[in-house]
Amino acid sequence: MQALLKFKRLYHTVKPLRFEQIAYRILYKFRPLREIQQQATNANIAQWIWSSPEFVEPSFIDDSTVRFLNLTGKVQLAEHWNNPEFEKLWLYNLHYFDDLNAFDSSSRQAIQVSFVDRWIADNPPVAGNGWEPYPLSLRIVNWIKWYNRAGINNPQIILSLHQQAQALSKQLEYHILGNHLFANGKALVFAGCFLQGDSADSYLEIGLKILQREIPEQFLADGGHFELSPMYHCILLWDLLELIQLAAVTRHTRLITVEVYWRQVAQKALNWLSVMIHADGDVSFFNDSAIGIAASPKQIFNYAASLGLEPHFNESQRLRTLADSGYSKIVMCDHSLIFDHAQVGPSYLPGHAHADTLSFEWSVGNQRVFVNSGTSMYGVSNERLRQRKTAAHNTVEVDGHDSSEVWSGFRVARRAKAVLESASTRGELVTVTAAHDGYRRLKGKVTHRRAITIAPNKFIVSDQLIGDFKHAVAHFHLHPDVQASVERDGAILLKLASGQFIEFRSTGLCQLVNTSWHPHFGQSVANLKITVTLPSPELQTTITLL
Repeated sequence: MQALLKFKRLYHTVKPLRFEQIAYRILYKFRPLREIQQQATNANIAQWIWSSPEFVEPSFIDDSTVRFLNLTGKVQLAEHWNNPEFEKLWLYNLHYFDDLNAFDSSSRQAIQVSFVDRWIADNPPVAGNGWEPYPLSLRIVNWIKWYNRAGINNPQIILSLHQQAQALSKQLEYHILGNHLFANGKALVFAGCFLQGDSADSYLEIGLKILQREIPEQFLADGGHFELSPMYHCILLWDLLELIQLAAVTRHTRLITVEVYWRQVAQKALNWLSVMIHADGDVSFFNDSAIGIAASPKQIFNYAASLGLEPHFNESQRLRTLADSGYSKIVMCDHSLIFDHAQVGPSYLPGHAHADTLSFEWSVGNQRVFVNSGTSMYGVSNERLRQRKTAAHNTVEVDGHDSSEVWSGFRVARRAKAVLESASTRGELVTVTAAHDGYRRLKGKVTHRRAITIAPNKFIVSDQLIGDFKHAVAHFHLHPDVQASVERDGAILLKLASGQFIEFRSTGLCQLVNTSWHPHFGQSVANLKITVTLPSPELQTTITLL
C-alpha cells in the first residue's frame, strides 16, 4: 500500500513536467560533462567598466574565512571548496563569488584576488560544485563585473572565464528551466559582451536566444515572476535591470535592439513589486521567500531609478488585484493585507512553492502582525518540509493534509487550483473571495472557500469547507514582536511593540501554540501562532484594532 501511494505521488509530480525537462535530465545523467576543449582563446577583452549599486553583505572575511547564510566556514585546502560537512546551498554560495561586488568591495581586493587565484588552482575543469551550471552562471557575471573595475590584468582569469563559459554552454539547465535557465542566459550574454572572438559571439547568441524565450515566459502580464515568490521576483528583476544596464554600458548593437522590450517588462515588474511589499518596505513571505538573499525592494527601486525606471500605480487605490499572479492587496489608512489566491506556480516548475493557498499576511502601520513561515533552508530535511506545509501558513488545514502535496525539498504532487471568485469595494469595505480544490483529492471532496472583508478598523476572515471532513484547523501565525494572551471569554488579545492592542475573536476554539518564523536563511525565530479548530463547516474570525 505504501509503495502504491509513493508511486501515485511520483506520478502526479512528474506528469506536469515538460518533455524537455525529462529528456535533458536523462541526457545529463548518462552523458555528463566530463571535459572541455583546451582550445586557444583570445586573451583580449572589452574595456567597459561596470558600476552598479552594491547590495550584498561581504562574505570573504579574511584570506581563509567565509560566511554564507549565517554560517561561517574555512577554505584552506583544495577539498574545502566541496566540503561535505556543509549543505549544498552553502557550497553553492561559496562558488558564486558575490563578495566581488558586495558592500565596500574595493577594500577587500587583495583577499578577492587571492580567492579567485585559489579557485582557478583548486577547481580544474569540470569537477565539483563550482562547475555546475547555476554557480557557473553567477560566478561568470560576478568575475566580469569585477575584473575591469578592480583594474585586474591576469590572462589566467580570462582563460578561466573562457573555460567556464564553454562549460556553461554545454550544460544549460533545460532540465530545470525557470530562474536557473534565466541565469544561464544572462551569464552567457555577459560573457559574450566581455570576452572576444568567435566563441564569445556564440555565447552571446545562445544567451540572447534563451532570454528571448524566457523573459515573456517568466514575467507574467501583470509583471510578476511566474514562480510566484516575492524573493525570486526580486532576484530576476535585478537580473533584468543588470541586462538593461549592460546594454547601456556596452552599447552593443544586439542588446540595444532588445533594450526597449526589457524596459517594458521591468516597468511592469517594478509595479508588481510595489504591491507585494509590506509597509516596512520589505517582501511578503509567500512560497520560498526570505530577506537578505535578493536585493531589498528599496535597493531595487533605487537601481531602477538610476536607469530611468520607476513603479507606477495609484497610491489611493484601496484594492489592487494582480490577476495573472493571483494576489490581492488591500490598503487602509492604518493597516494593510496581502491575500494569496494564486496557483502553486508554473505547472512544470513548482519547486519553490509552499502549500499556502488562501493564506494572507497583515500589517498594522509598519508592524507585521500575521506572517507566513518564511524560509530558512533548502535541502530535503524534515524542517524544510515543515516550512512548506499548510500548517506553517495563515490558512486552513483539513484532516492533517496539505492543500498541495509538497514533499521532499522541491517537489509537489497533486496541487491546489485556486479561483478568485470576486473582489470588490463598497463604501469603506473591501471584500475578496477565493476558493481552492486542493482537498478534493481527499475522501470527503472538500473545497475551501475564504472571504476576507476589510474595514478601516478591522477585518473578517470567513472560511467555508464544502464537503465532508473530520477535523480542520485554521492557523494564524504571529510576528515574534507581537505579544498574545487568552482572555476569559476565549478571545485573544494581541499587543504590538508600539503599544497598539488588537482583539482576535473567532467562532472556533482558539489556542496559542509555540512555533518558529524564518525571516532569513539560516535563521529560526521563536514566535506564537493561534490555532482555531473549526466547530462546523464554517468559521468566522474577526480581528479588530482597539
